[in-house]
Amino acid sequence: MIIVITGPTAVGKTKLSIELAKKYNAEIINCDSVQIYKKMDIASAKVTNEEKEGIIHHLLDIKEYNEDYTVYDYQKDARSIIDKLQKENKNIIMVGGTGLYIKATLYDYRFNKEDNSNIYNNLTNEELYKRIIEINPESKVDKNNNRRLIRELINLENNAQNNFGDKLLYDNVYFIGLTTNRDLLYKRINDRVDIMIENGLLSEAKYFYNLDKNAKSLKTVIGYKELFNYFDNNISKEEAIDLIKKNSRHYAKRQYTWFNNKMNIKWFDVDFNNFNNTTNNVIKYIEKGNE
Repeated sequence: MIIVITGPTAVGKTKLSIELAKKYNAEIINCDSVQIYKKMDIASAKVTNEEKEGIIHHLLDIKEYNEDYTVYDYQKDARSIIDKLQKENKNIIMVGGTGLYIKATLYDYRFNKEDNSNIYNNLTNEELYKRIIEINPESKVDKNNNRRLIRELINLENNAQNNFGDKLLYDNVYFIGLTTNRDLLYKRINDRVDIMIENGLLSEAKYFYNLDKNAKSLKTVIGYKELFNYFDNNISKEEAIDLIKKNSRHYAKRQYTWFNNKMNIKWFDVDFNNFNNTTNNVIKYIEKGNE
């Protein structure tokens, strides 16, 4: 079976994925677009080696910061891993908050590889990018590359208009979403940012700033873009941290909207005082479906 664990940032997706992987002897596939990249650890809240508890993880740390990696690339890689693990009769857990990665992998999501250079030529790059972000808030397409902007928008609209993404390609799939009330979620997000700062987020951001602050993969990473502005002496350190918290909260809100509109998810309220209660509720749901 395939278990998908998703939801907004800071709700315990990593912890649940490890517990279910131990329970079902499963391997984990990362579904976070930032965790694909090497050394982007603190900003992405990447699972640590200690947290993995020996569980095999796929599609973590597979690209350098300056390498392109599209949704199409992820679709090919993730489906290849799923096919391999299913042939070995392994259970699979997909975990992360990048909804389009999940959608493109598990559903009949198609990519148009033709050059449609004449379409949308009446739109500016800014207008194209705005339309793309409305459909995929996590897009990392180059804002200044007109051809890539057009191609990405065509792919996104093509799937939306033709309902390609409504057909599930795999059997025995469970879509699990973790959630909590908004006030608590926002507090957890704010606290997590403070912990990230304590754990060295500034040093991590400075490392990439010195490498290439204009690299495409870095521009949309919450935690880097705000600190880059601080390093440029445009804002204070305190203002940058406040912006990280604010942008993280807004991102969580966009995640909720995307998942509720695009996927059929079974939501579970997280018991942060006793996470085992949450894990057990999810297991009961999965076991009931397997009866």
